[in-house]
Amino acid sequence: MTTKGFSQDSPEYDKIPTNAGNVEIHFIGHGSLMFKLNGFVIHIDPVSSSGDYRFLPKADLILVTHEHSDHLDINLINELKKDGTLVFTNEKSTEQIGWAAPMKAGDRQEVNGIVFEAVYAYNIVNMRSPGQPFHPKGSGIGYILTMGGKRFYIAGDTENTPEMKALKDIEVAFLPMNLPYTMTPAMVADAAKAFKPRILYPYHYGDTDTEEIISLLKGSGIEVRIRNMK
Repeated sequence: MTTKGFSQDSPEYDKIPTNAGNVEIHFIGHGSLMFKLNGFVIHIDPVSSSGDYRFLPKADLILVTHEHSDHLDINLINELKKDGTLVFTNEKSTEQIGWAAPMKAGDRQEVNGIVFEAVYAYNIVNMRSPGQPFHPKGSGIGYILTMGGKRFYIAGDTENTPEMKALKDIEVAFLPMNLPYTMTPAMVADAAKAFKPRILYPYHYGDTDTEEIISLLKGSGIEVRIRNMK
């Protein structure tokens, strides 16, 4: 569906029912998402190259997973910021956004009844050069948001790490699926079968064939939803 009151080019969104009302998930593109609950707006990794933000609301909360340019867009963050907007990022991103609050894996915050936790996001196999992973452990992060009693996992740029596979009670998961930076469909399936989200959205998937992950998770009990998140 398209967003009511927005342009015809606005991103699709899905509604997830929770104890606090429907959580809207807006699929902007690539690694960029927007969540909305009872008028409270959360932008995650907002980047102008991922989609059209002209008709989207400003942020109450902005979360950034890491400092790469397809996840961190300082100019857009400044445009989405309003009085009272809170911005949390991984520690390296605060070097570019001095007024953002840093988070590292294990940190937890609560804003407007929404709890968000930072979790590890890193490469194990895929390397920029020998011994130099695209995303080193301890640098980038993912987030788990708890809204209305349901847990939403936005993985950031990562592989199927032990920490990911040990997650519990995830309602909705966004897992990246493109090489050489993140995961193959087989790696996504391996992780999803381990922590068993109810709904899986592959994102950040570039030219990866999304039919493969559908096939790999057939019969798993995990609902795979494909949206335009190249």
